Amino acid sequence: MSTATPSGAQPGTSAAEHLSPSFPERAAWGTASKLRAWQAEALEQYLADLPRDFLAAATPGAGKTTFALRLAAELRSRRIIDRITVVAPTDHLKRQWADAAARAGIRLDPGFRNAHGSIARHFHGVAVTYAQVAMRPALHRELTLSGRTLVILDEVHHGGDALSWGDAIREAFEPATKRLSLTGTPFRSDTAPIPFVQYEQDAHGVRLSQTDYAYGYGRALADGVVRPVLFMVYAGHMRWRTKAGDEMEARLGEDNTKDITSSAWRTALEPTGEWIPAVLAAADRRLTEVRHGIPDAGGLVIATDQTVARAYAKTLEEICGEPVTVVLSDEKEASARIEEFSENTRRWMVAVRMVSEGVDVPRLAVGVYATSSSTPLFFAQAIGRFVRARRRGETASVFLPNVPILMALASQMELERDHALDRRGGDEAEGDGLDDSLLESANREERASEELELGTWQAIESDASFDRVMYDGTEFGTLAEPGSDEEFDFIGIPGLLEPEQVSELLRHRQARQSRRAGERRKHVVEEEHPEPVALYRTLKEQRALLNSLVGLWARHTGEAHSLVHAELRRVCGGPAVAQATVTQLQSRIELLRKRLGRN
Repeated sequence: MSTATPSGAQPGTSAAEHLSPSFPERAAWGTASKLRAWQAEALEQYLADLPRDFLAAATPGAGKTTFALRLAAELRSRRIIDRITVVAPTDHLKRQWADAAARAGIRLDPGFRNAHGSIARHFHGVAVTYAQVAMRPALHRELTLSGRTLVILDEVHHGGDALSWGDAIREAFEPATKRLSLTGTPFRSDTAPIPFVQYEQDAHGVRLSQTDYAYGYGRALADGVVRPVLFMVYAGHMRWRTKAGDEMEARLGEDNTKDITSSAWRTALEPTGEWIPAVLAAADRRLTEVRHGIPDAGGLVIATDQTVARAYAKTLEEICGEPVTVVLSDEKEASARIEEFSENTRRWMVAVRMVSEGVDVPRLAVGVYATSSSTPLFFAQAIGRFVRARRRGETASVFLPNVPILMALASQMELERDHALDRRGGDEAEGDGLDDSLLESANREERASEELELGTWQAIESDASFDRVMYDGTEFGTLAEPGSDEEFDFIGIPGLLEPEQVSELLRHRQARQSRRAGERRKHVVEEEHPEPVALYRTLKEQRALLNSLVGLWARHTGEAHSLVHAELRRVCGGPAVAQATVTQLQSRIELLRKRLGRN
């Protein structure tokens, strides 16, 4: 990514002298009392030039809200602006911004509606959504012109969600005194331009977004600002029926065609199969281990649609034995449910998409990626829900299906990406760091729901198997059955460890698993190829057993032992006991056992 990030700059004595850049303990959303080093650095850079437009890209959980509110407070104190408009993706985020701003001494109205026409005098500004602005851009332009306005565009990439949105945002906020654009994912899979973002051509003629300050996941991880992520990867065998009525089967993680991978993936996510219940049970076990060190740690399942979300919640309730919070985006109480879950100590929340971005629940530590959405943008937003650190030593755990596109995205967590407006030769992956086939697969998954509605696909059965752990660019573990000791070696690691301790423990568990596998292989070999026993020992054992059974039968019938032996020779054939083979002795033994069993 093209940036203007000073690597060694320190806050000066003008704007941020009174702001300590030390790492703060996690406070309420957007209310850290002290600035982190990157926040102070970015603030100093901004105030040195006071640009009209400034794009700050910081990894989810790094504290973009704290930075923006501190900058807004500074601009107000300098009388550069006297009004603030925050534009957020969702209604829930409007309220979060207003609450955080109140703690920073800024009064924002998240309940402002277009029908109100003007901002109440007792507020310093409003918090609105992108959709709200798009409905009446002329009104928001008038509000912008009514005072010296700072516009904060939260997750600004949403400004390119639709051509009409981009045009509306430009119309509404073009006259703003200052514009601060924020994003945790400064890239899009399409070529829709993002309003107020500068683009410059590279050596190949591709126009790339220009970020004024960037704070990526890699740097944040090194600073201890975000948690490292353990990706728990699960494979499994899938069976489904195609629209032509043909039954198909495949394993997740195998080198299959895109269509087969897509169908196998959706089969795994089907609530009626065995894959999802097994993965949810494993995730709940992982959450239990994490809660030994972090008692209020919570888990989040990201579902594809409302029907499966409710089904997942029911399964989780059976697994963990307590109610599960379900958040559906079209319900009025969705925001209240998220806030309630953030403040209580319940184990699990299941949500459809809306919790994938911006919503801050700091206690989330375990996630299940149970959705067919696979664009780089959505994946980064989803994983961002789990990386927010409250204290050192916390580790996030995200359970993933073994699908190539997701494996590629998980392995590229630390990449910083530009938004490219131009593609070369139809290359959809340009700027995303992913190849054409993976992006094509991602786009296909976005259309999966349409196919389901047409009834062209039906899941038959699925099962799950632990595949491996991905951590810090390294893979650990081998295939294991759900609920096995081998699986627990990896999902059962403590939830509070320093990154180097996590790596060391994973290597130790890997070695232990290898030793177990070696012992099992040796045991199997010994069973299949037992140590040879001398023939005379086998014959001795067979004769002793036969004589014992003959004695039992003689007592039962009153016959002499010699007569019983003679009868056995007559029926089964063969010589006397002393000369009989193992097979001949065995046939006499089996005959006596049958007779004794009937009597």
